[in-house]
Amino acid sequence: MTKANFTGERVAGFQCEAGKQQSIYWDAKTPGLGLRVSVGGGRAYVFEGRLHGKTLRITIGDPRNWDLGKARTEASRLKTLVDDGKDPRELKAQERAAHEARSAEARRQVVTFADAWEVYLKARKSKWSERHYNDHVHLAAEGGKKKIRGSGVTAAGPLASLRPARLSDLTGERVAAWLEGEASLHPAMAALSYRLLRAFIRWMADTPAYRGTVPADSYKTRDVKDALPSIKAKDGDCLQREQLPAWFDAVRKIPNPVISTYLQALLITGARREEMAGMKWTDIDFQWRSLSIADKIEDSGRVIPLTPYLASLLLELKRINDTPPTVRRLVRLEKVGRKWEPSPWVFSSKTAADGNIADPRSGHGAALTAAGLPHLSIHGLRRSFGTLSEWCEVPVGVVAQIQGHKPSAIAEKHYRRRPLDLLRMWHDKIEGWMLSQAGIDFKPAEQSKPTLKVVAAA
Repeated sequence: MTKANFTGERVAGFQCEAGKQQSIYWDAKTPGLGLRVSVGGGRAYVFEGRLHGKTLRITIGDPRNWDLGKARTEASRLKTLVDDGKDPRELKAQERAAHEARSAEARRQVVTFADAWEVYLKARKSKWSERHYNDHVHLAAEGGKKKIRGSGVTAAGPLASLRPARLSDLTGERVAAWLEGEASLHPAMAALSYRLLRAFIRWMADTPAYRGTVPADSYKTRDVKDALPSIKAKDGDCLQREQLPAWFDAVRKIPNPVISTYLQALLITGARREEMAGMKWTDIDFQWRSLSIADKIEDSGRVIPLTPYLASLLLELKRINDTPPTVRRLVRLEKVGRKWEPSPWVFSSKTAADGNIADPRSGHGAALTAAGLPHLSIHGLRRSFGTLSEWCEVPVGVVAQIQGHKPSAIAEKHYRRRPLDLLRMWHDKIEGWMLSQAGIDFKPAEQSKPTLKVVAAA
């Protein structure tokens, strides 16, 4: 072991010995203090001592940051700890852990709902469907952004008022007050937002970084439960059997064939409005009479039958979609450097930003008024399918599978997944019954050859 009285000049002149990866020079004045010099030119003060019969070596720091006097003081401190039987590394780890705990606690005291919400969404996104993720984004959105469709700016979501709040302030009283205010304006949205908030608080309770930041009973106090709105299905938001003739007559007379077919498709299939609106021509199999739908619940989607009458409507819509525009319009498109192509969307729209139908409520509302029928929401058509199917004595599981509802019984959940041909048998009966009640004389072709010819021609 080479020892020498360290000076600034000597420390700067120490070099790695030839043939070695590193050399250590020891200070004769301060026990345990050394200078490590590597073959690559790296230099660092080190301390070496013995603890419980074993050699202990700790790096102090670079001479460029540690002057000689400071390094000697640190080496003396470390030797005192070792002589007392304490491991400096363990003490440093404990101090670091305590510091991190204090920092984390400080962060928890000041972190806001908005900050934690973004972390929550990022952590859970891969576990959710796209729709469920978008619900979280929209319900907590601050609003004030330009609308994609229509004019004006977007409205703030129900959870937006909680964004600036500190997590420690989300007490039961605060949540109850928020819920009362939102429930008085939009009960259904408030109830959904509460369920998302409840799941968020539970996630924080299970996440070490946020555990204990929100009072444990903040979402289940008596005040919160009293403020939670009770959501029931809209009374009358469903077509009655005797209303089918007027409804079909008015909807079939809608000048826009896309809206007319779209509304009839919703009633005949019981699909959700966004599922039907997002359908592409590649999702339709005219030969084997099936529709592939991007299901809200099942990530893989679902396949349902394509009934004869709906198939005829869609074939006509496809003929219109595949027919080139007038020569004059083609020339105008060429002048601006655009090429005409058929729309990939079944229910296309020239004005919508996404290219597919956005809001058919005005057309549906006009048809209801013309037919003298009471208000019926777009979602009411989905509800109508399920209700009217009972007239055909269709098994409940069949209707649920067509509509994309989760199975509600053990037998349905684990033992009954009906093949497409069995669903088709029942679905054709439902459509046929609706048409007969509406007074529509429709006779489906016995063979599928005419359908194939039309597709080939298109």
